[in-house]
Amino acid sequence: MPVAVDSETSAVTALLSCLPSGSQGVDSLDRMRAWLDQHPDEFVAVLGPHLDLDDCLKVCEDLRTARPTVSVVLVRDKLDTTVLANAMKAGARDVVDVEDTVSLSSAVERARELWTALRGPSGAQQLGRVITVFSPKGGVGKTTMAVNLALALTERGARRVCLVDLDLAFGDVAITMQLFPTHSIEHAIGSEETLDAAQLDTLLTRHADSMMVLAAPAHPDVRERVSPALVGKVLRTLRESFDFVVVDTAPSFDEQVLTALDETDECVIVATLDVPTLKNVKVALETLDMLDIARGHRHLLLNRADDAVGITPDKVEGILGMPVAASVSSSVDVAAATNSGNPIVVATPAHQSSQAVRALASEIAGVPLAGLGEPEAPAPTDAAGDEAARGRTRFRLRR
Repeated sequence: MPVAVDSETSAVTALLSCLPSGSQGVDSLDRMRAWLDQHPDEFVAVLGPHLDLDDCLKVCEDLRTARPTVSVVLVRDKLDTTVLANAMKAGARDVVDVEDTVSLSSAVERARELWTALRGPSGAQQLGRVITVFSPKGGVGKTTMAVNLALALTERGARRVCLVDLDLAFGDVAITMQLFPTHSIEHAIGSEETLDAAQLDTLLTRHADSMMVLAAPAHPDVRERVSPALVGKVLRTLRESFDFVVVDTAPSFDEQVLTALDETDECVIVATLDVPTLKNVKVALETLDMLDIARGHRHLLLNRADDAVGITPDKVEGILGMPVAASVSSSVDVAAATNSGNPIVVATPAHQSSQAVRALASEIAGVPLAGLGEPEAPAPTDAAGDEAARGRTRFRLRR
C-alpha cells in the first residue's frame, strides 16, 4: 500500500484521501525509510508539499538504485521548469500540483502498474491486509469480536482469511471455535529466517467456514520463546496467501503485540462502557499515536454497549476523541453462540450483533458484504417496553 509523507498532519490526511484504502501516513522521511525497510512490497511513496525539496530529491536518487520498484511521486504547491527538471534528473516518477487530486490518483495507479510490470507475474499478486483486534484490558470480549469479524470477512468462502491467536499465554481462539489443533505458532519457533508459506500452511487448522486458524501455544511458558522476529515473519508470510489476516492480541503492549501492530493495516480497538476500560483505552490510543501506529486506520468497537450503564456512545466519542465504528449491545444469544462453538455471525446472520460486526467487516474490507440489511426484529416479550428497548442491539457505522 502507498505511503504518504508530510510534516503537517493535515497535509498527510489530505494526501491519504486521494490514495487507496489501507495507505499509510507518516510525518517524516526517516519514518518513511523505516516503513520501506519493513515493507518490501511497497510500490510508491508520495512526498508532500511541506517537505524540503532537496531532501525529497535525495530520496528519489537513493530509491532509484536501492529500490527501483518503488516510485516517488512529488506533490508541490508550486510547479516550474526548475522543479520539474531537477525531479526528472533525480528519478521521480511524477510531479503533481497539490490541488490536482485527480493527477495524484493517476500517478499512484501508474506506479502500481509499473511495480507489477517490474516484478513480473508474481508482482501481480495482491498482498493481503493485516487487521489487528486489540484492547488494553481483558474481559471486554475481544476474542469473541475477533472470531466473528474474521468469519464475517470470509463472506461464505469468497475471501481467504486467516485468524492468528497472538495471546500467546492464554489464547482462546481455538476453544472458542471448538477446534483442536495439532500444531500452533509454537512449532514455528526457530524458523525466523527460513519460514515460508508451505511450511506455515502445515501449522494452520481449518475451520468449517473456509477460514484457517493459527492457534496460540497450549502452555503459557512457551510465550517467551515466540520472538518478535517470528511474529513479524509469520504475518508477512500469511499476507502472501490470504486476503485478510485477523490478529487477536494479548491485552498488553508486549514485544510480540507491538510487532503485530507494526505490521497492521487496520486496527480494531474493543472497549466496553465502564470507566476503567475507557481510561485504559484512552492511554492505549495515546500510545498508538506516540508510536505512529495505524493512524487514520483505527476502528472503535463498543461491546456490551447498553445505555442503562450511564455512559452513552456519544460520551465515549468525547472521552476518546474518535468516532464509534460499531456498537454491539449485550445479548445472551452472543454468549450462547460462543459457548456452542458456533459464533453468532454464523449461527444467526440476521441477528443485530451479526449485522453490526458484518457492517464493520464491510467497512474494513472496502466492499459491501452480502446479507447486510435490516436486522432481525426481536421476538415480542411480556416485559416492559423499556426492557425490550434495552435488549435490542444498536448498530452505528461511521466513516
